[in-house]
Amino acid sequence: MHVIRGIRGTFQPFWVTLRNMFRKPVTIQYPEEKQQLPERYRARLILTRDPDGAERCVACHLCSAACPVDCISMQATEAEDGRRYAAWFRINFTRCIFCGLCTEACPTLAIQVTADFELAGRDLLKLVYEKEDLLVDHCGNNNSYNFYRQSGIGVAAPRGTNPGETPPADVKDLMP
Repeated sequence: MHVIRGIRGTFQPFWVTLRNMFRKPVTIQYPEEKQQLPERYRARLILTRDPDGAERCVACHLCSAACPVDCISMQATEAEDGRRYAAWFRINFTRCIFCGLCTEACPTLAIQVTADFELAGRDLLKLVYEKEDLLVDHCGNNNSYNFYRQSGIGVAAPRGTNPGETPPADVKDLMP
């Protein structure tokens, strides 16, 4: 029994090799022809803007905390009106594994993925993208979401006065 299993284990890999050796190879001439990528393909990261044109990133550091290879870094600062933003934002694409955990962790939908996969280069420092390289002039996948309007933070307007908001409940009114 062991002999039959040993012979079968020896010739089965050769059969797989012989079977595939005579098939026609599938080759795509890359620069001229582009491969059709799946719809949910994750590649290059971008920073998006909200519908008002302001940066969505509030520098909460959740994307850098969720990143398993620690390739995202930023520094938080605050504008005169109290709105937080990233003074600088940096992604090191030489370390990024394109897992998408940073996009899942972002509460403001600021960091999103695109299907742009052409990031190859010989100079490693050119693969470290700064905020100016990542920031785009559109809203990304969601054209209507604005973090400061949805969250009700009293920075863009006092709490409860934004469209669609109700004023905060007074806890003393809830008592019997």
